[in-house]
Amino acid sequence: MDTAVNPGALDGLRVVDLASVVMGPYACQILGDLGAEVIKVEPPAGDMTRRTRPQRNPGMGALALNVNRNKRSLAIDLKSEAGRAVLDDLLATADVLVTNMRPGALARLGLAPDAVSERFPRLVHVRAQGFRSDSDQADRAAYDEIVQASSGMVDLMRRATGTASYAPTILADKVCALTIVYSTLAAVIHQRATGEGQLVEVPMTDTLLAFNMVEHLAGHTFVPQEGPTGFNRSMADGHEAVATKDGWACILPYTPANIADFFRATGYPELAEDPRFTDSAALSRHQPDLYALIRDLAPERTTDEWAQLCAEHSIPFAPVLSVDDAENDPYVVDGGLLAEADHPTEGRYRSIGFPVRFAATPAGLRSPAPQLGADGADVLRELGRTDEQIADLLGTAANGGNS
Repeated sequence: MDTAVNPGALDGLRVVDLASVVMGPYACQILGDLGAEVIKVEPPAGDMTRRTRPQRNPGMGALALNVNRNKRSLAIDLKSEAGRAVLDDLLATADVLVTNMRPGALARLGLAPDAVSERFPRLVHVRAQGFRSDSDQADRAAYDEIVQASSGMVDLMRRATGTASYAPTILADKVCALTIVYSTLAAVIHQRATGEGQLVEVPMTDTLLAFNMVEHLAGHTFVPQEGPTGFNRSMADGHEAVATKDGWACILPYTPANIADFFRATGYPELAEDPRFTDSAALSRHQPDLYALIRDLAPERTTDEWAQLCAEHSIPFAPVLSVDDAENDPYVVDGGLLAEADHPTEGRYRSIGFPVRFAATPAGLRSPAPQLGADGADVLRELGRTDEQIADLLGTAANGGNS
């Protein structure tokens, strides 16, 4: 990531991050990385992400550091009349509001869609939640695992592995965060052209279901259906990394031509002519056979030997990257994807780099994740509050945090 100060593509866009956990904060961090001014509004006790471990100091856990950079933090009690007045004044200056509260909670804060559009007609209100607001499940709690189950992801894991497990990453939160980002940008383009805001709803279950169905709707794409659901290549038995002589690798001859080259290069020319693999239709039916053969051959060579063989024949290949070793991997290091930086309170830490490169408006680490309420006085002063009012508001917030 470029750590130099630069305006960024979204310079001039003001975003109020009234979200918690990962999905909304991660989306707002990306907007901040791209140059937007992001103000994170937190309850006096802080976003629950601040309490996750590991951490060096209270409220500054690793997860909080990884979803809150390029933001300012205002901690205030929105259940109080004075706190809601501050939020109203802040929204009057903002272009975008991002929330992930359920409809009932938003209504209690005076942030029901009709109320927001009436008071702030220019505001883009991006609202993410587990289920559509017009469904009978609108007020159901929905964390990542709930959405994975509701969207078909857990069933896909069951069909692929035999265990109805969750993906070992908060997949729903992060896919939906990316959806929030591009949806926000589309609404902002409309806002810039017309002066009009709008409600943008990102239902997590719908988003991940649509994501899963791109390939897995498969035969059910057609009416009447032309086969089962499930994408053959990724659902086939044996679709996994393989053990080499000294480690693990993904060895993936993909096309019939790739497969023929692979078997000739490994000394099995008869398999290069095997009718199971010579055309796409046959390969679709016999994908497990191919995976089994690769798995059997893999221990004959080291990972480096496989890398060389596959490179010589343009066969897709990658060693399995250990998450433990990622920080020292040459590709990761050269790209600055886990660059070290200094945090004013947390000391030396690794900042996850922004993966996209812009020639003219690079994303940058303008400020590390703030401590809870670190920017409260400055934000309140910008909103016209007096020192006495600021002391009262922040004192109330601090007391609320200690209760």
